[in-house]
Amino acid sequence: MPKKCFSSHVFAPLAFSSSKFQVPSSKFQVSKIMYKNRKSYQPDHTEEYVSEEQTHLLAFLNKVMAGRSNTTIKMYLKRQHCMINGVPTTQYNAPIAPGDVLTVNYTRPYVTFQNRMVTLLHEDDDLIVVEKKSGLLSVGVPNNREYTCQGIVERYIQRCYGHGHAYIVHRLDQYTSGILIFAKTRETMNVLRDAWSTYVVERRYLAVVEGIPEKEEGECASYLAENNAYRVYSTDNPEEGKLAVTRWKTVKTKGNYALLDIEILTGRKNQIRVHMSEMGHPVAGDRKYEAKTNPWGRLMLHNNVLQFIHPVTRRQMRFELPAPKSFELN
Repeated sequence: MPKKCFSSHVFAPLAFSSSKFQVPSSKFQVSKIMYKNRKSYQPDHTEEYVSEEQTHLLAFLNKVMAGRSNTTIKMYLKRQHCMINGVPTTQYNAPIAPGDVLTVNYTRPYVTFQNRMVTLLHEDDDLIVVEKKSGLLSVGVPNNREYTCQGIVERYIQRCYGHGHAYIVHRLDQYTSGILIFAKTRETMNVLRDAWSTYVVERRYLAVVEGIPEKEEGECASYLAENNAYRVYSTDNPEEGKLAVTRWKTVKTKGNYALLDIEILTGRKNQIRVHMSEMGHPVAGDRKYEAKTNPWGRLMLHNNVLQFIHPVTRRQMRFELPAPKSFELN
C-alpha cells in the first residue's frame, strides 16, 4: 500500500499581520443577519499519499481512495481536486513514479488565483483582500464588471464555490495601485461601508510628487467638493464639501521629485491628488490635477498600508505592500 503522509484540516495561509487585541464589541453594531445568512468558509481537508510503485493517476486514486465509488473518484479527478508533486491535474493516465506525492483536496478543487493585475493577499469567511495594479478599474458600471478588479475577484469566488459575489467596500482610482477589500456578503459590505472610519485604523500611501516640498512634513485639511466636470476641489464652506485631512512626510528626493509617505485621516475622492496639487506639488503623472510630467508612465500613487478591524472576528488586520520599483527614485 502507498504510504499515507497525513490527514488533517489545513487552513489556507493568511497573508496578513494580525494581533490578538480584542476590540470591545460595544463599539460596533453588527447585524445578526450576517451570522445567520453567511456560509462558512470551510478549511481545506487534504490528504497526501506517496507512491511506492510505477503506476498512473486513476489506478493510484482507486487504491488510496478504496471504499469510495468509481463515480466519486472520477468526480474528484475531473473537478481538479488532485495534485501530483504540487501541480493540479485532471489527466487520468498521468504517470505516477515511485516517490511521487499525490495530494487530494476533499473540500474544494485546486483553484489558483492567477491574474497579472490582481494579487490575492488574504481570504476568510467574510472578506477577500487583494492588491490591485495601476490601470485596472476597481469596479465597473452596473452590469459591466468584466475587466475590473471586482469582476476578477468575483469570477474567482464563483470558480471556487460555484456561487457568490464580490461586494465592493471601498475604491481606488483606476491608476492608483494598492490594497482593496471585498466582502463576500452584502451584510458584511454594509457593516464596513456604514462605519468605515470606525473600522479602519490606518491607511497610508506612497506618492512621488513634482518638486521638493519646503518642509519635511506637514498636514493639509480642507472641505472637498466636486464640480459638474467630476473635478474635486477644496472649499472653505463646510456645507459645500466634506472634511478631508492628509498628513505627509518626505522620505526621499531625487532631481525634481520627492517620495512622500502619506497618511489619510479621511477617505475622500481624489483627496491626496487634490491636496498635493494645491500644495504646488502634484502627483507625478496626474495630468487631471496639474502634473506637468509623467516619466514613469503611470499615476505615482500607491496604497501600501491598510490596517482595519475585522467586522466579524474583531481582530486587527494589517496589510503592508512593498513600494513598486519606480517609486524608489534610484
